[in-house]
Amino acid sequence: MEIEKQLKNALEELRKEPGRKFEQTVDLIINLQKFDLKKNQVNIFVNVPHKIKEKKIAAFLEVKNSNVETITKNDFKKYSDKKEIKKLVGKFDFFIAQASLMPSVATAFGRVLGPAGKMPSPQLGILMNPDDKSIKELKDKINQSVRIRAKESSIKIPIGKEKMKDEDIIENITVVYNALLKSLPKEKDNVKNIEIKFTMSKPAKVSVK
Repeated sequence: MEIEKQLKNALEELRKEPGRKFEQTVDLIINLQKFDLKKNQVNIFVNVPHKIKEKKIAAFLEVKNSNVETITKNDFKKYSDKKEIKKLVGKFDFFIAQASLMPSVATAFGRVLGPAGKMPSPQLGILMNPDDKSIKELKDKINQSVRIRAKESSIKIPIGKEKMKDEDIIENITVVYNALLKSLPKEKDNVKNIEIKFTMSKPAKVSVK
């Protein structure tokens, strides 16, 4: 496929840049066109074949669970200060919640979790039965998924790590790109181009025409 060849070339170019003292993230940037953000909401979770990183996950549960960092109803009063909620939101990548607690979570944490895009979501994050098996399965699913959320006409998604093989990064990009196309009203016509970059590099453009 032409796009895969272009991605391979782009990654080869990015790898020629001087190394950094840390492992860089590979970002995928999808630039949209002829797309009205007000009319069309894009907010999807895509399962990727190659895990990018272990996400830090916290759970709002009725009872503490050893498989996940838990915030119980009794802990909520600790977070009456907005600063404390912000600290909590900054510490974790993802939040899940027991369904029965969702109204209380929305009341106590919604004003910070909502704008940060970290509110537990029915798509991936609400537990009916918070038993060990369900929590482990949900954590695995979250760690294997990428969220695509269009807040502006350029969508930036962490898609891999520098040490991953090119083929694995390309596979992740292809899966995410194809899933996004399905959620765009005009599919490919809504995509201007895509770019990939390392944390500290300039973006390398990839044509999708």
